[in-house]
Amino acid sequence: MATADTLRVATFNTDLSRKGPGLLLRDILAGTDAQINAVLAQITNARPDVIILQGIDYDMQNLALAALAQEADYPHHFSAPPNAGRMTAYDMDGDGNTGGPGDAQSYGHFYGQGSMALLSKYPVLLHDVQDHSEMLWQNLPHALSPETDGLPYPSAKARAVQRLSSHGHWVIPIDHPTLGPVTILAYHAAPPVFDGPEDRNGKRNHDETAFWSHYLDGAFGPSPEARFILMGGANLDPDRGEGRSIAMRNLLNDPRLQDPLPGQPTVTFAQTGPMRVDYVLPSADWKVADAKVVMADPTASRHSLVWVDLTR
Repeated sequence: MATADTLRVATFNTDLSRKGPGLLLRDILAGTDAQINAVLAQITNARPDVIILQGIDYDMQNLALAALAQEADYPHHFSAPPNAGRMTAYDMDGDGNTGGPGDAQSYGHFYGQGSMALLSKYPVLLHDVQDHSEMLWQNLPHALSPETDGLPYPSAKARAVQRLSSHGHWVIPIDHPTLGPVTILAYHAAPPVFDGPEDRNGKRNHDETAFWSHYLDGAFGPSPEARFILMGGANLDPDRGEGRSIAMRNLLNDPRLQDPLPGQPTVTFAQTGPMRVDYVLPSADWKVADAKVVMADPTASRHSLVWVDLTR
């Protein structure tokens, strides 16, 4: 169990997304939804001080997140406008049509579907938050832009507006009472599947993880040198699956990071079997006191909650 001199951080893909806007808030407030109650049980049993959630629907006033935070007993929470369901005027998925869920900045039947959020026992230093979610994909160094016959896929116009983040890339400082400022690097990448020979989703997934290597190199301004934790849903196993795994292997081998749970799967998909796609990677200056991949509760989510205890 975490103590006053220990920070327990966690990531959890909750699979809480609903079929329409407002439905998640409705179900949280009802208090009778079996899945929501199972997700809350997973969180309260793990007792993380800070947790990044994926698969939670965003609304402009963060009403669903505030309701969930109250049920889970977290006084502080954070979310930012995501790219999921943010509609564009272009055919972004190459199906010849516009206005569909694949024509948003990231796939979504409505704005904010299946996005991410943070719950914290400690204050979020809101004025110091960095949100890189608006960065264009083509502006990432060495971006793996999808092409067909040497031309931008699905079009030059689509490439010109396409953002990198499927949900978000956040840098969130937390004010811990004894450890001082702690920086959370959070993201949720698109699955590297459901595309064609151009490998649009595979390349995007790769680059969403590669973003952090460039970020730590200072490509987007000063990055924290100590007391940070990179965590979230990468949708990328370092060894298995269709994804371009080199991006994750590069992160896991980065001397600025440490891997407390090497080789431990965090989800089991029917098509692929066990895979490691959810990560908590502390900076190298932390001391890891304990770490665990919690056994998944299928009533809650396909994914396991992953937590790590950190000390000075």
